[in-house]
Amino acid sequence: MIDPLSVSAVVAFLGAVGAGMANEYGRRLNEAVGGMVARVAGREVTAPGGPADREAVARVLVAEARRDPGQARLLGSLMSGLPDPRTAQGPAPQSLRAPVRFFTDRREALARLRKEAERKADGRPRVAVVFGAPGYGSSEIPAYFGAQESKLYPDGTLYADLRGASAGTAPTASVLLRDFLLKLHVAAEHIPPATEDRAEYFRTLLGSRRLLVVLDHAQSAAQVRPLITGAPGVFTIVVAARPLTGLDAVPVPVGPLADRDARLLLGELVSKQTLAAARATLPAVLERCAGSPFALRAMAPYLAAPPPVPVADAAADGDPLRSVTEQLYRQLSPELARLYRMASLRPWPAMTAAPVAAAAGVSEQEAARMLAELAERQLLEELADVRYRFRPAIRAHALEAAAREDGLARCAAAVARTVEYYVRLAVRVDFAALRERPHVDPLFDELGPGEYEDEGAAIAALTAELGNLVESVLAAEEFGDFGTACRGTEALWAVQLKAGRHEAVLPALRAGTRAAEARFPGTEMAGRMHTQLAFALMETPSWYGEAERELEAAAAAEERAGHLRGQATVIESLGLLRLRQWRFAAALESFDAAGRLLDGIAATDRDAKHLPRARALLERHRGRALRGLGRFAPARQRLAAALEFFRAPATAEPYNEARVLTDQAETERDAGDYAAALRLVEEAAAILGAQKATGHLDSLDLIRRECLAGQA
Repeated sequence: MIDPLSVSAVVAFLGAVGAGMANEYGRRLNEAVGGMVARVAGREVTAPGGPADREAVARVLVAEARRDPGQARLLGSLMSGLPDPRTAQGPAPQSLRAPVRFFTDRREALARLRKEAERKADGRPRVAVVFGAPGYGSSEIPAYFGAQESKLYPDGTLYADLRGASAGTAPTASVLLRDFLLKLHVAAEHIPPATEDRAEYFRTLLGSRRLLVVLDHAQSAAQVRPLITGAPGVFTIVVAARPLTGLDAVPVPVGPLADRDARLLLGELVSKQTLAAARATLPAVLERCAGSPFALRAMAPYLAAPPPVPVADAAADGDPLRSVTEQLYRQLSPELARLYRMASLRPWPAMTAAPVAAAAGVSEQEAARMLAELAERQLLEELADVRYRFRPAIRAHALEAAAREDGLARCAAAVARTVEYYVRLAVRVDFAALRERPHVDPLFDELGPGEYEDEGAAIAALTAELGNLVESVLAAEEFGDFGTACRGTEALWAVQLKAGRHEAVLPALRAGTRAAEARFPGTEMAGRMHTQLAFALMETPSWYGEAERELEAAAAAEERAGHLRGQATVIESLGLLRLRQWRFAAALESFDAAGRLLDGIAATDRDAKHLPRARALLERHRGRALRGLGRFAPARQRLAAALEFFRAPATAEPYNEARVLTDQAETERDAGDYAAALRLVEEAAAILGAQKATGHLDSLDLIRRECLAGQA
């Protein structure tokens, strides 16, 4: 309940603000609350770090709200700025894929699922674990169940694949919760950064909904536990290769099809004439497939004349998926078999023709044709947008074949070519998304920005390939190519900054930092890697300590390199961290220190061309710190100087112009000139609307509500 006169309500509000919300909206709300606390208390108050601190701050705010009705209205407007999970509206999500056309048996498994789904609500979560060896169709059962029982779940279905591409890039519970909240129409700007806060938001959102959640390819109980809710209308089906110890769920084992059901499935897949003609070979095929639906589907085209069993495949007896995969592999042309092997050398999340062509040394057109053929032969899974991936067991087979037939040197060269493709792609796209950003690696200047319609299109292109780009950085580090690992990490800045994909890029950021310390200690590159990692860590309050340590390491590297602009960037970043902690005086000291470093850069220095923009950004940040301290006159001066730079024809940046206008609006709001603040809000909104910056528009709406409350 939003009640600015209730200590408990304000404590809860401060807790939500302290937990933080992603992107610009959360930072704006956090700074606004910090500034209000400082003005009411008459002194700077550090952001509360625990329940006792939050209650002390809440009592100060409530006491002032009870004394001053205007302050009560302002506090209430801030509290109403928190998103209510129950207000997320939109079409029912339908992310569970359609089941396969032909489906036989599994009556017992489906009956167990129905029993759990229809169980009388008693407070216990409705959870089932469907488990079985690869190839036996465990993932098909919840898809079939969801299609059959769709009337039970009018609020939709949520699906997540938990296997990821590798151990380093497998999705965490936090990443999966973000994806689910987005599918449930929560704005990205309103999603908390901390896993526990996302889980609470998710549970609140699902409290009164009737919805099916499917968590496919789960690795452990810990991976899925934050995604499970006790909401009476929600049924969660977990799919795994084995029972998950420690998860309180109904077990649903999946084994091989009985011989009768295997014959029925083949009868659905081929014509009656083909089945009749294969009477002599059918027993051997059934034996080889051993009741595996995958193996039966893969062998159906060869039913009349199945491929001979390779002599070397004796070790595959008892493993129908491995056995059939080997048989299918032996039918490939040498060119197709080589592409199959080269594509498997890293666990790429979603392959397209161009990088596979680079790996195999063929044209992109040939790679596209061969990928489609491999999918038709069941050796690849076809995804949306002409993308493909391996099933884990089939990729394991391809890797063994590559080691046997190609050798380490050729495999390493193929991986290097693929990594080079992805890194060069990332460099050009990142440059197009952030043209004004200074770069460390010379490849940016060598390649230049890619051709994209606008910055938004470039960000979308980066996001679409993000999993592969992260994997390419991990591969480069693993192969000891530390320069490429750093280059690829630097090229993730735009998607980190503008798309807010901080968690998704963390594995690459950590790899890039390790690579820089191994290959470039005490250099600008090491400073850039530590700073970039620190920015990701700054998105979550519980990581502030680690972020500060990374900034200290960055400062040391930049100082050893004698790079003044890099040192200034690090000190500026520390100031931004202080703003989030409500330490406005310390933030101002950091910004002033960064300014002094910039003043030491000579006109002949290579960084001199970046100085005007760097100073304008510092002026903006100084204005924010001064506003937090309640020093409105100097804040106005600093912000006016920044606005002049970003608005001037020769240096215009509409995005940053709108951000400064927003800062000015917040300054006038805090100073009590609500009419001036509203004029600035509308001016900024016109610019941001053209830029399609929806998160920033939400921030403006918050300021607008506060001003209207102040005028009341």
